Amino acid sequence: MNQREKDVHDLREVFVALVDAWNRGDAAAYGDCFTEDADYVTFMGQHLKGRAQIAEVHGWLFHGPLKGSKLESSALAECKPRFLAENVAVVHATGEARLANPEQDPNDRDSINTNVVVKQRGVWKITAFHNCRIQELPTGRR
Repeated sequence: MNQREKDVHDLREVFVALVDAWNRGDAAAYGDCFTEDADYVTFMGQHLKGRAQIAEVHGWLFHGPLKGSKLESSALAECKPRFLAENVAVVHATGEARLANPEQDPNDRDSINTNVVVKQRGVWKITAFHNCRIQELPTGRR
């Protein structure tokens, strides 16, 4: 495996860890997927700043409105980073947080996210994340 293949593998593992942490409701492990100074923009437009705040807010979500939810992400099946530099990549992924109670899940939570991922001291972490709901284009295309 060459270095680029290893980096793609390691980037995918960041998203495996992210989804696993969400699905276990582990806010600290979720936050650990991000750099200390990460920027995180939610689908509602809230701007979380830093790993600690990302973990804190997700702890509240995991114990409140998203308790027992399960995260799905296209990055698990297919991670296609665009490398901007040797240690910087952009990864787009789609996903959905499925609510624990299917009767309360409106099934309209499909989202797309943009992730800027950096390699620091040999470890890939998300440094910027922006999430928004998927909407149809005016032409009817996605």
